[in-house]
Amino acid sequence: MRVKEFNYIFRLVYISMSDTKFKPVLGLWDGTMLVAGSMIGSGIFIVSADILRNVGSSGWLIAVWLITGFMTISAAVSYGELSGMFPKAGGQYVYLKEAFNPLIAFLYGWSFFAVIQTGTIAAVGVAFSKFMAYIVPGVSEDLVFLSVGSFVISPAQVVSIITIILLTYINTRGVQGGKLIQTSFTVTKIVSLFGLIVFGFIMAKGDVWTANWTDAWNLQRLNADGTTTSYVFIAALGAIAAAMVGSIFSSDAWNSVTFIAGEIKNPQRNIGLSLFLGTLIVTIIYVLANLMYTAVLPVQELAFSDKDRVGVTAANVIFGNIGTVIIALMIMVSTFGCNNGLILAGARVYYTMAKDGVFFRQAGELNRFAVPQLALWVQCILASLWCLSGKYGDLLDMVSFVVVLFYVLTIVGIFVLRKKQPDTPRPYKAFGYPVVPLIYILMGVTFCGLLIWFKPHFTWPGLIITLLGVPVYFFALGKKKV
Repeated sequence: MRVKEFNYIFRLVYISMSDTKFKPVLGLWDGTMLVAGSMIGSGIFIVSADILRNVGSSGWLIAVWLITGFMTISAAVSYGELSGMFPKAGGQYVYLKEAFNPLIAFLYGWSFFAVIQTGTIAAVGVAFSKFMAYIVPGVSEDLVFLSVGSFVISPAQVVSIITIILLTYINTRGVQGGKLIQTSFTVTKIVSLFGLIVFGFIMAKGDVWTANWTDAWNLQRLNADGTTTSYVFIAALGAIAAAMVGSIFSSDAWNSVTFIAGEIKNPQRNIGLSLFLGTLIVTIIYVLANLMYTAVLPVQELAFSDKDRVGVTAANVIFGNIGTVIIALMIMVSTFGCNNGLILAGARVYYTMAKDGVFFRQAGELNRFAVPQLALWVQCILASLWCLSGKYGDLLDMVSFVVVLFYVLTIVGIFVLRKKQPDTPRPYKAFGYPVVPLIYILMGVTFCGLLIWFKPHFTWPGLIITLLGVPVYFFALGKKKV
């Protein structure tokens, strides 16, 4: 083949890729499944132990989940207005850019790439491997796969990376494959969770329930030896905030559907509805699951379950010895589907950033399957590196702070845009405006402030990573001008 012929063919291929657009193939059901599936991972099976240690009673355990659920649903219904105004790929990044400026939007996108999305993908991937080890002991995190000096890689980390690569590859072949995995796995885990809840209540122990709810509203620190430590007022608020780190992380990623707006049918209607329906379904499941925990496990046993694996402890009570295998399979399904949703949606943010000239240029191109292939693989590489770092646990604490910070900013953006763009069509207006959005803002600011005060070793690193995006942004602008 002559050089001219090759160049001609290359130009044709490049033009065809450049002209490729997102295909709106996802309906309301798909959007709802993406919201619910991205939210439900491993958290509901684990974080209740830490929550209970911080608040010390069944009533406050449920209260933390209800507060988180209210915050999540109120944010979701507020986002409905923004999704109707800007039904395009990129979601929250786009909303922040329209409401404030490109720098604020970039800081979100940078944090999303550096910590929020990739760190979460890594953590969920490792959770998949940890519970797989119950069925396949050879993938245990306690074993050594490769050792180079002090740097050790476990089989669990390798399996995590393999699952992330596999899901990334599937999603590079078009949105239909990711849609099939998301819908089937989300339906499976919702049905499984409801099954666990139903069997749990059937096996409920009256004496355990009575004991757990006799003195259910004492807010206190629960210690391993069975003693309790009382809180003064400010410390009590700090304890609630610390407890909410786990519940907020477990309820995060509900906004994933906004990132793929370009692939949603009738996005002005379906994105807002899927946000509401998905968050409502998950909130109900989470509250019921925790009520079930208090019906089968004494408070002390719940709070100090082995390695915080509350789901395993409860399943052993409900199903006997086979319960460990049952819950392990449930969590594997749950985390696999969760990571698929995260991987599918996250790359669309980097795509939009690339279109703005503040991310790798090639990440703004779609392949022949109409998906941002390079963006998916870049996300895969960083998430895999976080799997190897062993620092994903600390990242989760940072994620909760940074995520809520940007949620607050985005909802403030609703008020800004009402003044800034009063004539922009709003097919759906924020529910309960201005009261509901204001309540979320106040709750979010309070949560972030308490974390800064009581958990600075987690929040300050999150802030620093976010602010590092400022010089990166101006560097990217400089490269763009060149």
